[in-house]
Amino acid sequence: MRTQIVIGTQVALCALFLTACGEGGSESGETGPAAPAGLAAPAAAPAAAPASPGTECGPVPAGRGKAKVVVREGAVDCAQATELLTRYFQELTPADFDNPEGAGPVALGHWTCGSGPVTEPTTTCSTEDGRLVDGLPVP
Repeated sequence: MRTQIVIGTQVALCALFLTACGEGGSESGETGPAAPAGLAAPAAAPAAAPASPGTECGPVPAGRGKAKVVVREGAVDCAQATELLTRYFQELTPADFDNPEGAGPVALGHWTCGSGPVTEPTTTCSTEDGRLVDGLPVP
């Protein structure tokens, strides 16, 4: 009987712990390197209102400048889109930014991102299910 109580208590504590950890991640919103919140599969991310195609989500640092984040297609909210492009630009090296043919492709979770040549510096990130986010140079 005592063993059943101890095991039952341990199971309840584990469930409570896992529930608490799954609700918010860290205070900064980061969930760790394995599965960033905004880049997980749509079912794993908390429900957020997707941005309409053409929505500008704001600028992010991009190498030596900034890029304007624009949702082009699919169910992508602005927080996910800006996190995605921020991570993409952080992955690139100075040589990637100087490559005349552009940088990429870089896989980030379910996303694949790449940048065009210096003459067409648009960055595009896409998924196999049709989501599309662009990073456009900010003059």
